[in-house]
Amino acid sequence: MDENKTIEISLVIPIFNEEENIGELYRRLKLVLDTLTPSYEILFINDGSKDSSLTQLIHLAQTDSRIVYLNFSRNFGHQVAVMAGLDYSKGEVVIIMDADLQDPPELISELYSKYQEGYQVVYGQRAKREGETLFKKLSAKCFYRILKKMTALDIPLDTGDFRLISRRIVDLLKEMPEKNKFLRGQIAWLGFRQTGVSYIRQERLHGQSAYPLNKMLHLAMDGITSFSDKPLAWVTFWGISMSSLAFLIIIYALYSHFILEQTMSGWTSLIISVMFLGGIQLISIGIIGQYISRITKDVRQRPLYIVESTNQTTGSKIQ
Repeated sequence: MDENKTIEISLVIPIFNEEENIGELYRRLKLVLDTLTPSYEILFINDGSKDSSLTQLIHLAQTDSRIVYLNFSRNFGHQVAVMAGLDYSKGEVVIIMDADLQDPPELISELYSKYQEGYQVVYGQRAKREGETLFKKLSAKCFYRILKKMTALDIPLDTGDFRLISRRIVDLLKEMPEKNKFLRGQIAWLGFRQTGVSYIRQERLHGQSAYPLNKMLHLAMDGITSFSDKPLAWVTFWGISMSSLAFLIIIYALYSHFILEQTMSGWTSLIISVMFLGGIQLISIGIIGQYISRITKDVRQRPLYIVESTNQTTGSKIQ
């Protein structure tokens, strides 16, 4: 691809063990993009895949000059992979999407149409999720609504990272140095004109989700600790409440001993109280620890990711 040529659209697609989906994804993307503009690029970020994903990406790059691949030195995580794609992207607009084909490439035309109306951010909003378990649907529904309640941000409900963002949004995201990325929250925080396009999220065709429960919980923690101080307020509330309760129990114990001449006893109640208070303390320490951990990662200033190999000649391999 000509280095000096203006690129209109960049696609950023993180890849983790998606060997069965890459070919079909590329075919459908090409059909859509060719109808929008001849000036586009597709950036695949191989996030430590263990299958043949990288081999397929290299082959695609050899047959199509508009394909760019970044190969990480190890798995750095979905949000970091997306951020790497944004760092290397050159398009006037950037579209973020996953490789599992649950978010239909054909919706890109509608996203781009909304951008041409003057919107800086156009996100895909899931009206329905097909092929997912009841637990996954309920947990996702609860997560988005709890996050909305806990933060002052207007984070759209039922939206993932599938969205179009303008070059200005990309440049502003690059100026946010935090290591624990929660991009949909950061984009909401930026403001500007944003709108959504409703769609039905399809069932995954091949492979397994790269976001099991533990990763979903980690992402939820990143989202909450990045944009809300309410957990710290809860710790303070519980501390004050437990201290007040303990003070009242002490007053009652003294009254019972000296006035009623009935000394309080009972190992069961004592053990239950100690375990309850100990649990509250451990939860409180854990919440505070999450915030401290985020600060520590930012202070270390380690690279967000390391690119082992790429076919793009520009850009640093350490970010």
